[in-house]
Amino acid sequence: MKEKFQKIARHPATQKALMDMKPKKTLWGIVGVILFFIAPEIIAYFYATDIVHFAQNGLSMHPTTLESYNYELLIYLFEDGMSWFNLGFGVVLLVWLFF
Repeated sequence: MKEKFQKIARHPATQKALMDMKPKKTLWGIVGVILFFIAPEIIAYFYATDIVHFAQNGLSMHPTTLESYNYELLIYLFEDGMSWFNLGFGVVLLVWLFF
């Protein structure tokens, strides 16, 4: 099994797929990783309770279906605080970006 995994890892198609997935070393690549992985987790760390409180207040006003869906989504995303997995994944992508 180990030899099969090593063979797959050394295969040119696998290496090409990994290089295609790698963020580009451009301003947009760096900003994209920061905006989509790191910034939301930093915001969640500082403002998660405020966001959840805002969404719960919005739900108490009996909004329309679409608004209630948005409020429930906010509660779902921020009720547990920040996600260490997403933050770690963003940092790994930033490190991978420079190698």
